[in-house]
Amino acid sequence: MNNDKETIHYDCNRGCVVTHDSQTGESQISYRAGCCKLGDYNWLKDARDGTFANLYEVRFKNTRKGIYVNESQQNVRIGDLVVVEAVTGLDLGIVTLEGPIVGRQMKCRGINPDTAEFKKIYRKARQIDIEKWQEAIAREQETMIKARRIAAEMGLDMKIGDVEFQGDGSKAIFYYIADGRVDFRQLIKVFAEEFRIRIEMKQIGARQEAGLIGGLGICGRELCCANYISSFQSISTAAARCQDLSLNPQKLAGQCGKLKCCLNYEVATYMDAQSRIPKVSEPLEFEDGLAYLRKTDILREVMYFSYEKGSDAVLYPLDASEVSEIIKMNRNGIKPESLRTEPEPAIPEFVTAVGDDSITRFDTPKRKKNRSSKGKNRPKPSESAPLEADAQKAPRQNRQGQRKRGNQAGRDSRPPKTKGE
Repeated sequence: MNNDKETIHYDCNRGCVVTHDSQTGESQISYRAGCCKLGDYNWLKDARDGTFANLYEVRFKNTRKGIYVNESQQNVRIGDLVVVEAVTGLDLGIVTLEGPIVGRQMKCRGINPDTAEFKKIYRKARQIDIEKWQEAIAREQETMIKARRIAAEMGLDMKIGDVEFQGDGSKAIFYYIADGRVDFRQLIKVFAEEFRIRIEMKQIGARQEAGLIGGLGICGRELCCANYISSFQSISTAAARCQDLSLNPQKLAGQCGKLKCCLNYEVATYMDAQSRIPKVSEPLEFEDGLAYLRKTDILREVMYFSYEKGSDAVLYPLDASEVSEIIKMNRNGIKPESLRTEPEPAIPEFVTAVGDDSITRFDTPKRKKNRSSKGKNRPKPSESAPLEADAQKAPRQNRQGQRKRGNQAGRDSRPPKTKGE
C-alpha cells in the first residue's frame, strides 16, 4: 500500500476497512467475511435503469443508517466517505448502496419516495473532514467511561452502553440501557458542561447492547444479534411452548438476560407441522380398551399411545393422519380392533463412529514373556492348594482325637464319688 493511502479501521465496530487516498480523494470499503451485520448485498448492481439515481444509502456507526439525496451532482459510488446534512452541523458516513436497490430498501422501511424529505449529501469527504472525524472517534471511549462515572455518582438507575460522536465532533449520542423511565435532565446539563458538546440520549434494549458488545452463544457461534440481526422482533414464551421446550429460564435466556432470538427461527416449521396434527382431548376407543395419548413427535408427525393411563412402558406409535381417521370412527360409534396388531414403523437407527478408529490401532502388540524353565515342574496353585490344606487338617484332627480319648480315659480311671465326698 502506498504512503498516500490511509487505512481506516472503523465502521460499526465490526472490522470493516475503509481505504482513503488523500491525493485523489477516492475511498474504497472492503468487508471482512461475515463481519458487518449492516452490510446489504446489492443484487441489482447490474440494473442501470436510471431509477433512484440520486438516492444513496449512507451508514454510520452502530445500527444507524439512512437515505440521502445527492444534489451536488458529484460522482458518488459505494464505499465513498461523504459529508452529509445533520440536524445540527455536519456528519460523515459511508455510502453502502446505490441504484435501484435503494428503492427496495425504502419499501422495506416503509418510506414513500414521493412524500419523504431526504437530507442532502454535500460532498465527498476531504482530508480535513476525515482528520476531524478520527479525532472525534478517539474521544468516544474516554467519554463513555466518564459518562458512566457521572451517572453512577448521581445515583441514576441506568447504564451508558456506547457513545457515538457526530462527524464534525459537535454532537454526541449517548446510548443508555434502563429498565424503566429515567429523569436525565440534570444529567444532560452535567454532560454538556463536562464535554462541551450537544447531547442526545438514546435508549436501547438489552439485545441491542449484546449486539454492540458481542460474544459467543451457548451454541459456540457468534451471537446472532452481533452477527447479522439489526431489527429485533418480540419473543415470547409461546415460541418455546410451540416447540415443546421446557420453560426453564436458565436455558431459554441468552447472555442479555432476555429470551434467545433463535427461539423464533423454527416456530413457522413447528406451527406448520402442528396444523396437521389433530387435537386429542379424549382417549381413543379400541375393542381391547382405551388408548391414552402420552407424547407427540411434532416434526415427524407421530403420536404415541398407551393402554395404561399413567405409564410409558409400552407405547404404540400412530401417524397423525391415522389418529384423525380413528377419531372420526369413534365419533360414528366404530371401534378399531387393537393397537397391538399395528406394526411399528421402521425408525432409522442412529449409528455413531466414535471410537471405531483408535489411536493405538497402528501400535505393534506386545509379546508375552516366556516363563522360566524352573517353574515348569511346579504344581499348579489349583492342584497344590487342596493337598496342602488336607495335610494341615490331618494333624489337627489327630490331635483333637487324642485329646478326646485322653479326657475320656481320665474320667474312667477316677473312683466313683460317695455321698460324703
